[in-house]
Amino acid sequence: MVDVAIPVHAIKGRGAAGQVAHRFSVDARAAFDDGWGTLDESQGAGRQTGVPTRVQAQAAASAISRNQSPDIHFDYGLNPYRGCEHGCVYCYARPTHSYLNLSPGLDFETRIFAKTNLAEQLARELQSRSYVPSQIVIGSVTDAYQPAERQWRVTRSVIELLSACDHPLAIVTKGSGVERDIDLLAAMARKNLAAVYVTITTLDAALARALEPRASAPHRRLRTIRALADAGIPVGVSVAPQIPFINEDMEKVLEAAAEAGATSAFYTVLRLPWELNAVFQQWLELHYPQRAARVMARVREMRGGRDYDADFSTRMKGSGVWAQLLGQRFEKTCARLGLNRARMPLERGLFRPAALSAQQSLF
Repeated sequence: MVDVAIPVHAIKGRGAAGQVAHRFSVDARAAFDDGWGTLDESQGAGRQTGVPTRVQAQAAASAISRNQSPDIHFDYGLNPYRGCEHGCVYCYARPTHSYLNLSPGLDFETRIFAKTNLAEQLARELQSRSYVPSQIVIGSVTDAYQPAERQWRVTRSVIELLSACDHPLAIVTKGSGVERDIDLLAAMARKNLAAVYVTITTLDAALARALEPRASAPHRRLRTIRALADAGIPVGVSVAPQIPFINEDMEKVLEAAAEAGATSAFYTVLRLPWELNAVFQQWLELHYPQRAARVMARVREMRGGRDYDADFSTRMKGSGVWAQLLGQRFEKTCARLGLNRARMPLERGLFRPAALSAQQSLF
């Protein structure tokens, strides 16, 4: 038999175009023409217009993840879900699905796991005698307000718990669903216990649909910033990631966010760890074939000639002339808009672990 390459096609509503093999795979698969027309059938399957999302419950063995990376400015992270239906093709968290023996490609955005016991587990960890209170960032490797949250409400249960014991939290999201929890977040913000950061990668709606197909539209995220700001909740904007020759409207995003009420901003450049490299380059070839080589050449320029460099000193912002110019654009725009003000640290001294004893009776 002759090995053949099956053409890959973009899938409506999905960021990845296929099931990229993960690094722990023990089987290697290749297509071949068996002479019975199955190749034609496979090619037709590649043009599928929809792939369903499956969400299932999963018990969390732990709630809080401790950050050991010196370039990440928070101590604790918490993620209500594994996988993310938003399907952002650039998501650095995609390779985490490999630990579940699932693909960082389509599986990451169609096989979602809801940590249904997360609040209960979190309560136990917060009551530990060794626990030292510090800001918990919700949604560090998955979006806490992806579509599944409307039904499963795991994020809501966590915020209710943290609110009950006056524990500080910050949320990073692309989901307008955070507006549902303004009642809790506004009350916490009055005690300097809560902040929200909304990611807006671009204002170009067509590009956003391709980059992050099931996240809220850019104009909808701006409305979310306004709603949060009007409620007195400190809100910042993330213009991440910056992708060379793809999303080039950083200044416009910052201006729109500031007008909507954002008071701080941050950015990162595209990083392509592990299997994400293959997922993103496949997306480039499908959506921007005429500039794919140019994009990757610039990415490598920022990464010391490689597709990715995990060096803590450069992985977030890159290195080289282009990275420096990007940083200057960001800094100058933030200074002009007043987005460069130092963020006030959230209050840690109000934490009341004793309040969790009564709260646990609700589980």
